[in-house]
Amino acid sequence: MLQAAFTHKTFHFIQPAGTSRGVLNSRESWFIWIWHNDSPEIKGVGECGPLPGLSIDEPAAIQSELGDLCAEINNYHRWLAHRSNLFPSIRFGLETALNDIEKGGTRVFQQNDFTSGITGIPINGLIWMGSPDFMKLQIKDKISAGFRCIKIKVGAIDFKKELELIQYIRNEYEQHDIEIRVDANGAFSPSDAPEKLKELARYRVHSIEQPIKKGQTKAMAALCANSPIAVALDEELIGIETTGEQKKLLSTIKPHFLVLKPGLLGGFASTTQWAEMADKLGIKWWVTSALESNIGLNAIAQWTFRNAGSMHQGLGTGQLFTNNVSSPLVNEGEKLYYNPELTWNLEDISHG
Repeated sequence: MLQAAFTHKTFHFIQPAGTSRGVLNSRESWFIWIWHNDSPEIKGVGECGPLPGLSIDEPAAIQSELGDLCAEINNYHRWLAHRSNLFPSIRFGLETALNDIEKGGTRVFQQNDFTSGITGIPINGLIWMGSPDFMKLQIKDKISAGFRCIKIKVGAIDFKKELELIQYIRNEYEQHDIEIRVDANGAFSPSDAPEKLKELARYRVHSIEQPIKKGQTKAMAALCANSPIAVALDEELIGIETTGEQKKLLSTIKPHFLVLKPGLLGGFASTTQWAEMADKLGIKWWVTSALESNIGLNAIAQWTFRNAGSMHQGLGTGQLFTNNVSSPLVNEGEKLYYNPELTWNLEDISHG
């Protein structure tokens, strides 16, 4: 028989995380723990971390839903069938915890060159929104650290100032030296987006994530058809569950890339579904974490290593928090590694 419980933790950002939807100083995560009656010392753990305003999950309902799920953990298949579409972040946590306990509660889901510490995953250097000077300092630090793919959040400060930051990179580095991605988080309007994409193209930007808000299918399709730079769908994918809906969305919009966030899409089965659909339609994709702690990031990184291609991935969130879970995940230059000589310390998240 299975047993389950959940705990909660507030993680604090080292520095405020600015996006076009506002500034984050902390984020809430819940952790689901699963074990067998006859071996309670071996526990699987998964992270459930909805993002307010972005996730489908209602954060206020997470605690109650987790309580019900844990009380009926031996019927989790029933929960998956009838409730999981309402709580994709819990589905992600449940899937991770079940995978973990199946592997002995080690948080290593497969032995390979990543979990052996041999090969790292190339990741982008994320530049948070803020004052131009603050953003320029971040850019300098990331490039000095060895990052060759820089992702800049845009849409919160004056667009001309944002262009100046991109120009600052291009004045020093050509396209083959530094790849520039921008993420608007839906900040542009359908009317002003085409002109802004033309401006970005002047600086040989690789791609833009979610230039306009999700749900404007015709406008997004027009942008993808006419944009001088590649357009990637991100928030647009959240809440689209069936393969029929996925195919219709991608066939209509015809994006150049997808940004897959397992924590917001409902776990790895759902993410695999999106990836396979994209592959069938000739759409490339990369994987991004969604401000998870190292528990969620670890699961995402291991899936990414096994399934994604050689593009830079968005997995650089392990250094965001002052009180992250101590783990074997380490950043070296522009790569994320798993160092098996380092240990996990789950003490801080093992108590409710």
